[in-house]
Amino acid sequence: MINRRSIIVPEGLPFIAASSVMALLMIALSYRAAAAGFLAVTLFIACFFRNPERMPPDQPGAVISPADGKVIRIDSVQCEDLVKGSYVKISIFMNVFNVHVNRIPYSGKVKRIRYREGKFISAHLDKASVFNECNAVVIATDKEQEILVVQIAGLIARRIVCWIKEGMTVERGERFGLIRFGSRLDVYLPFGAKIAVTVGAKVKAGETVLGELL
Repeated sequence: MINRRSIIVPEGLPFIAASSVMALLMIALSYRAAAAGFLAVTLFIACFFRNPERMPPDQPGAVISPADGKVIRIDSVQCEDLVKGSYVKISIFMNVFNVHVNRIPYSGKVKRIRYREGKFISAHLDKASVFNECNAVVIATDKEQEILVVQIAGLIARRIVCWIKEGMTVERGERFGLIRFGSRLDVYLPFGAKIAVTVGAKVKAGETVLGELL
């Protein structure tokens, strides 16, 4: 299991430190307006990299949301690459105010991970799934079903972080990565899964049930 339970994820500390130093420098130079601005930036960065505890539901077969945000699309798709066959794709958009720590949607074994360089189109557009920088994770369940989770960089995001590796056993609700400064996650559930959300629904990583595997 990945131990990432600090209040602020370590990846955010350099940004917080840099902004804090600038704020202190502006205070020392009596530049009050600039100091206030850097303090506001520091608070925003700390908020962005916050890492709250979440309690996954104890519901057999439940697939939980890997991200905070809003469901912007639900589509039936045919997959021929990392996973094969008919799937339901649920797209979740994260704005800069959402928690950006991503969580495992279902317990299993990490079968494949593939990172792809790409563009930085606004993440709310569907073509972001095709052209943007992304990191795809395939999780095999104990019933040999495969779930695909794709971290997708957005217009502002410039760094995808993934803490897990191929071959690891992961648990539902476990933290597995993050995307810096606004992004999107696509979750692919095997066709036939019972979908529990609709377009426009607000979801919370580690808690909201997206669907149920049958």
